[in-house]
Amino acid sequence: RVQLMESGGGSVQTGGSLRLSCSVSGSEMNNYYMGWFRQPPGKGREGVASIDSTDSGGTVRYAHAMKGRVTIAYDNAKKTLDLQMNNLKPEDTAIYYCAAGSVEFGPRAYCTDTDCYDTGGRPIGFWGQGTQVTVSS
Repeated sequence: RVQLMESGGGSVQTGGSLRLSCSVSGSEMNNYYMGWFRQPPGKGREGVASIDSTDSGGTVRYAHAMKGRVTIAYDNAKKTLDLQMNNLKPEDTAIYYCAAGSVEFGPRAYCTDTDCYDTGGRPIGFWGQGTQVTVSS
């Protein structure tokens, strides 16, 4: 059973950068599709970026709101999933979550108050505890 733990959150000013990292344990990364989601204050969870880590040339996808400002990448040897975020804006303030699932999902995944769903219509199975990102103007 895969376990995920995020790190790297913090407070920055508008235009600043942060690098989030998700440490993966309990399984090999190439068993899962992986991604980052976020939950802004008072709002629902939404996708940020996803990567097909089951394939060495894995497809990368980004949410429109962050495209051009974020880069997702994974390192099989270190067993980490990173999210580099640049040119941050106050509206990027949120709790950021790392996610993994055995069925493909993307940043446009449908999310309810309690779950986000993969392309097979099932809840994405594994989540980290989240890391807070705060961007001040």
